Amino acid sequence: MIHRAIVRRSALVIGIGAASVIAACGGGQGAERPPSSAQSGAGTPASGEAPSVSPSAITPSTVDVLLCDGKTKVNVPQGTPGTAIAGQLMAEWMRKNPNSGWEAEERERHTLQPAADNSALVGQVEGQTYGRITPQDVALWKTETERVATAGSRVFHDAGELGSTIGVSCDMCHPHAANTHPETYPKFQAQLGRVALLRDMINWCIEHPVRGKALASDDPRMRAMEAYILAQRKGKTLEYGKH
Repeated sequence: MIHRAIVRRSALVIGIGAASVIAACGGGQGAERPPSSAQSGAGTPASGEAPSVSPSAITPSTVDVLLCDGKTKVNVPQGTPGTAIAGQLMAEWMRKNPNSGWEAEERERHTLQPAADNSALVGQVEGQTYGRITPQDVALWKTETERVATAGSRVFHDAGELGSTIGVSCDMCHPHAANTHPETYPKFQAQLGRVALLRDMINWCIEHPVRGKALASDDPRMRAMEAYILAQRKGKTLEYGKH
């Protein structure tokens, strides 16, 4: 079962990293740290003298989080819950796009879309692969296909499975895979500066809004998420390149 094969990794956004803060304070790579009293033989600081602070102790207090559109950004304190981050992102996006109703429309598609019904093929001969198609064949195809899509739904809704470092999962900005439009790929994606496949955009979102590590193309989580996103757009006409 594919969802058993999904491996959790500790880890959909540009941040002000600790490295930039440390470098600004003179603590970049290769910078010397102030010697400890044990190393220098010095005692406590003289009266009126400020004690030295190791740059490694300095941590950024806020982080910038970029939405999947590559434009909408919010600045939040470190440790802000993922739900709160996503809420702020979407509030800012809705402020810029007041006439968009995609979220309300997509919430009507709450359940996973079922795989196609192939029962009409029962009794037919399908070349050398299946021979005469049986009801068991049809049931197997449907069950296994939906199992992959369901595994993708689990990853899509789980910040831990995605490897998020800020607790954000895909569904927080794309409820039920809303506004993902997999039927329009491949297409030129401004965020990447090139033509992208669906999996390319999934990885862009993982690295930015989710703030995790990109997945390999053959990672079970990537395959499952592609299946889930495509399943949720069942019935839509393929129109690659559409924006």
